Amino acid sequence: MIKEATAVAATIEEAQQAAALALNAPEKADVHFEVITMPEKKVLGLFGGKQAEVRAYYEAPDEKPAKKAAKKNEKKNVSKAEVATEKKEEPVVEAEVVELANCPENVKKAYEYLNTIIAGIGVEGTKIEVSRCEKDYFFSITSEEDYSLLIGRRGETLDSIQYLVRLVANKKKNDAEFSKISINVGNYREKREATLKDIARRTASKVKKYGRNIALDPMNPFERRVIHTEVAKIPDVTSYSVGSDADRKVVITLEEGAKPTNPRKSYGNNRGGGRGRDRAPSHKIEAPDRAPRADASGVRYGKILPKTESEE
Repeated sequence: MIKEATAVAATIEEAQQAAALALNAPEKADVHFEVITMPEKKVLGLFGGKQAEVRAYYEAPDEKPAKKAAKKNEKKNVSKAEVATEKKEEPVVEAEVVELANCPENVKKAYEYLNTIIAGIGVEGTKIEVSRCEKDYFFSITSEEDYSLLIGRRGETLDSIQYLVRLVANKKKNDAEFSKISINVGNYREKREATLKDIARRTASKVKKYGRNIALDPMNPFERRVIHTEVAKIPDVTSYSVGSDADRKVVITLEEGAKPTNPRKSYGNNRGGGRGRDRAPSHKIEAPDRAPRADASGVRYGKILPKTESEE
């Protein structure tokens, strides 16, 4: 039995990581990757462009029918909150600061290229600290000057710089020599992650209250994963992604069977009335019955006659 998952990201490497995360394969599983769509750069950084789409899959042994039924029933009886509680906490491995001289040549090359980009943008007085966690390397940029130019709107410039630095580091490298390099500026990514979690909680609260689906702004794969992970901790709501490429966004909605706590009432066309207020139905006022009047009796100002010659 083949189990698979697909993911879309700016680079093939990021798409592979997202697909592997969605696949959630056992450690001993032999996971394979298939590139469905190759990434394409935007023309002049503005037009066109495509993100990479990758399929991750592995062959899992077929389960017995009785075992499948047992797992299905167990899944029905366990709530999402209980599942989150029962998950074993994985040990957190912290990155350690390393000297650039002790890094591989491709990491040194990426370091120098990053310095070139920073100088070209015009941010001065920067310092880059290199740290490592297993095969992953982290470049942390600090500066006494304003480094917002390195971050850009919602981190778009920072993501682009990271993409270019990874290309330089892993050009013509095989999987064994591949080095994942992540770039941070002034703890921006930690602050952005905290902001995204707050957005997820506040949006989920509105969805639970009014029962309406809410679509967030388009986000990159990392930001969407933060939203999905945070929403998964909140009962009665769920999330999914829609759209493609740079327009892919997260939609938060009520879980099946959940009811809103304060659904909005339908609004009427009552003029002058507040929204959602219950108003008494209007009644048509009938005119009182009157006997028909003659034309003479109905004249209010008298009968108008033409003037005679003597009156003139």
